[in-house]
Amino acid sequence: MRVVLAAVAKRPPDWIREGFREYARRLPPQLSLTLSEIAPFARDGSQSAEAARRREAERLRAAVPEGASLIALDEHGRQWSTAELVTRLERWMQEGRDLAMLVGGADGLDPSIIEDADHVWSLSRLTLPHALVPVVLAEQLYRAWSLLNRHPYHRA
Repeated sequence: MRVVLAAVAKRPPDWIREGFREYARRLPPQLSLTLSEIAPFARDGSQSAEAARRREAERLRAAVPEGASLIALDEHGRQWSTAELVTRLERWMQEGRDLAMLVGGADGLDPSIIEDADHVWSLSRLTLPHALVPVVLAEQLYRAWSLLNRHPYHRA
């Protein structure tokens, strides 16, 4: 199963990229995680936030593998506990369907992405910097995988 994290963001600092790579590297080949960095739509005073979200949505959709289950990461989504993520990851892996996790830009995700998503997930009630989301997401996927496989990374 492939997991593609497509995130609208400017180039993150090297330590962010390294953190993402570290957790992605720990995952087994049957659960590959890749990051697709989507350039934000450059707005000047004449373009609205809605127009930016629409343009970014086009770029995000282009990064989604054919037939992938769509997960929108949005502050208004449902929060999952670690146990819930483990259950979902196990189900996703059994289905064998690729996943696309989409993170919007500074103005959020276009409503069409939210409507088309199979799940709308909020990582936290805290406001996280956009650049940090890939690291948090990669770590949580690794944690869920480690729990499924009785790996000592997670100690309850």
